[in-house]
Amino acid sequence: MMLDPTTPVRPVSDVSALLDGMSRTGFQGRKLGESVAVWKDMLKDPQVTILLGLSGAMIPAGMQECLIELVSRRFVDAIVSTGANIFHDICEHCGIRHYLGHHHVDDIELFENGIDRIYDVFAYEEQFRKVDNIIAEFARSHGGFEGSSASFIRVLGQWLIDTYPKGRSLTATCAASNVPIFIPALCDSSIGIGLVIARRQGIRILVDQIQDADEITSLVEKTAKTGVVYIGGGVPKNFIQQTQVIASIHKSDCSGHDYAIQYTTDTPHFGGLSGCTFEEAMSWGKESCTCSNVQCFCDATIALPLVTSALIGSGAVRAAKKQE
Repeated sequence: MMLDPTTPVRPVSDVSALLDGMSRTGFQGRKLGESVAVWKDMLKDPQVTILLGLSGAMIPAGMQECLIELVSRRFVDAIVSTGANIFHDICEHCGIRHYLGHHHVDDIELFENGIDRIYDVFAYEEQFRKVDNIIAEFARSHGGFEGSSASFIRVLGQWLIDTYPKGRSLTATCAASNVPIFIPALCDSSIGIGLVIARRQGIRILVDQIQDADEITSLVEKTAKTGVVYIGGGVPKNFIQQTQVIASIHKSDCSGHDYAIQYTTDTPHFGGLSGCTFEEAMSWGKESCTCSNVQCFCDATIALPLVTSALIGSGAVRAAKKQE
């Protein structure tokens, strides 16, 4: 049996070269390096549509600019996110900040001072409620809404651009770049809180989650290949995974995602989907049996900046997509 030797990684200032070197080492450092190679393969493939699943508190943790770069460079084609990430993103667009805090604190004292804690990040509850009302104001100004969450967030993103032109956000970037953001559990967030405010003021709001499933599955059905990248797991991961199952019911040649990457700290042996392996997903037809895949068990706030920087630093560009 012929084996390839490992190569000790050399510390360098070039992040792209560093992760390339890590791909020939071991453990999760190797997986991190290998994930960059799989993502580059997706970018070179003119037939692939890339779907990004976004869970965890990535915006409060400072990942907003990394995500904006991924969209701006067309390294992803559609996003499925928790509602919380997009709410925090809207906060930043409107000038509401998140603050450096600490995880060893008296949370009762924080509550008494109107401060919310997200591990070691702080925010002011009063400011969050201001944004709840901004979302309600948006709903009122449009006389209500009916449609998918992706349609809702696209209209909201354009409104943010028009109303807060100096702001910057993933939501606004996606609206300007025509990259849909699906939020299949939209009510499980402060966006939902803002829309409840509007509804109780008599504004008709209907976000159709079944339409979400239909629209994102249509993206999959219209493309020859799909690639998936999961930041964490949760609802966004399964919502994207099940598109291949739904598509296979209506279109016989859909047989699983062709590329797959996940950055997660969840492990598979407890049975939760966030840690579910891509091999297990193959049994469901969610990943193809020939899927090029890497799962890296690493904090996403470490992985995402490094991988994004490596992709940019390597000069990776998106191949022109073939017309279906």
